[in-house]
Amino acid sequence: MKKWLKYAKPYTKYFIIGPLCMIVEVIGEIVMPKLYSVIVGHAEDHLHAGQPGSVWYVAGIAGLMILTAVLMMLGGVGGAYFGAKASVNFASDLRLDVYRKVQKFSFANIDKFQTGSLITRLTNDVTQLQNFVNMLLRMFLRAPGMLIGALIMAISLSPRLATVLAVAIPILVLLLLFVVRVGFPRFNKMQGKIDALNNTVGENLTNIRVVKSFVREDHENEKFGAANNDLRSAGLAAMNVMIFVQPIMMLVMNLTSLAVVYFGGKMVVFDDLAIQDFSAFLTYITQILMSLMMVTMLFMITSRAMASAGRISEVLDEKIDLDDKDAKYPARKVERGEVEFKHVGFRYYKNSEDEVLSDISFKINAGETLGIIGGTGSGKTTLVSLIPRLYDADSGEVLVDGVNVRDYSLYELREGIGMVLQKNLLFSGTVAENLRWGDENADDAAMRQAAEYAQADDFVSNFSDGYDHGIERGGANVSGGQKQRLCIARALLKKPKILILDDSTSAVDTATEAKIREAFRTDLAGSTKIIIAQRVTSVMDADRILVLEDGKIAGLGTHDELMQSCEEYKEIYTLQTESKGASDNG
Repeated sequence: MKKWLKYAKPYTKYFIIGPLCMIVEVIGEIVMPKLYSVIVGHAEDHLHAGQPGSVWYVAGIAGLMILTAVLMMLGGVGGAYFGAKASVNFASDLRLDVYRKVQKFSFANIDKFQTGSLITRLTNDVTQLQNFVNMLLRMFLRAPGMLIGALIMAISLSPRLATVLAVAIPILVLLLLFVVRVGFPRFNKMQGKIDALNNTVGENLTNIRVVKSFVREDHENEKFGAANNDLRSAGLAAMNVMIFVQPIMMLVMNLTSLAVVYFGGKMVVFDDLAIQDFSAFLTYITQILMSLMMVTMLFMITSRAMASAGRISEVLDEKIDLDDKDAKYPARKVERGEVEFKHVGFRYYKNSEDEVLSDISFKINAGETLGIIGGTGSGKTTLVSLIPRLYDADSGEVLVDGVNVRDYSLYELREGIGMVLQKNLLFSGTVAENLRWGDENADDAAMRQAAEYAQADDFVSNFSDGYDHGIERGGANVSGGQKQRLCIARALLKKPKILILDDSTSAVDTATEAKIREAFRTDLAGSTKIIIAQRVTSVMDADRILVLEDGKIAGLGTHDELMQSCEEYKEIYTLQTESKGASDNG
């Protein structure tokens, strides 16, 4: 409960004023039938006496009824207004906290939640809680208040006739318990199906070019249809609770009203109950039954909100396995760019026996260029991911400037490292906005220079709007090579002490790649460069080359040294040069 009170506390006044306004409306609803019965009783008494009623008396009661109606209106409007302010602000703060928590997730944390599931929790689940808070503020005093007030008034008018409720209320309470017991697991399942549908849609739209190039639209339609049918079935199963309960509740309410009319009518005929009291009693019975219907709806919304609250709690309670709370030097910056691995071991699944990296030890001096090469799955990307602590090593140490990366703050560590990922990503916005991810305060000259070093300025300048050219989500409207060069420019603009390029020039030609490498030697002469590549030519001129094979170091040295001492490297070089020669001859 404390978890949710945190989001209500800043808006306490709304959470108090809203229900109080609803109490005003409830009091009006309880008083109004009584005032009406007073007017009817006054007319009835004077009719039997054969005398005209007092116009001023009736006008006074009518005026009181008008005043009550106005107060009811103000109470209803106030309750709705403050309920909306409280619920919207509650949901906004909660959504922000969930998003911030996701931003703190390590890759391992993110792996536990699918993208579609996180989107559902941030949108649909938070909205369910918002609706619940809004409904709760409007009904949690109104429904019980009306129920208790109308019940007291009905009993005061005719205790004997009120015994009809002794049969109806227990039945309605049992139906409420059924809603809670059966509805909650069904709504929880329905939210899971919404996750699955969002995942299917997200995957399809992200990879739409692949879908179309392989003509797999029919397959994707079938996948979506299956996920949609699952959601429909789960939704119907959840809605069936109300489909089953609501008619029964209406039947009980109608039978109760019929019983009141039957027995109350007999009591009026035999002068056991005044006509005006009978009229008011009927109104109070309707209010009692309607308040029970409101409670049922509140329980229904509560069931769905409980399912959503549990799913949001999973995100908020997720233990982040990678943080900097224990950092010994939180203010320290990366100053030189020296990197050292000491007997590092890593596995993605902690209970797995197979290590992705095993006993990795080497050192990169500040300002050096290290090339990394190896077959697919040899652990190249995993290795460099340990430097900015995208993952943490299971054993051994990763040091930057002689300090364990765990002893830096995550911000300062990553601020000193520029990384161009294997999968190049751009964000929706302009070219300039994307480049300034490297340095948000960079001026146009610095931005253009970084683009020139990355061999991106020429094609950007050819856009009709230049650096103001709009980039679609993911960089969908630029080529693979252009996307890679923009991502490199973004990293260069950061001027990091350590630059990591993970196979980030694979989509550019060798001449362009050579110009980019030359820029590294001039613009980032004092920075440490780590270049992962599939092409030997991309790393041949590096100060040293690290060869990885099945998560272990197979060789480390210059190109010439490895050609003499490392069979794996020699084999890669031979295969690539022979294939290039055959291609040139062809």
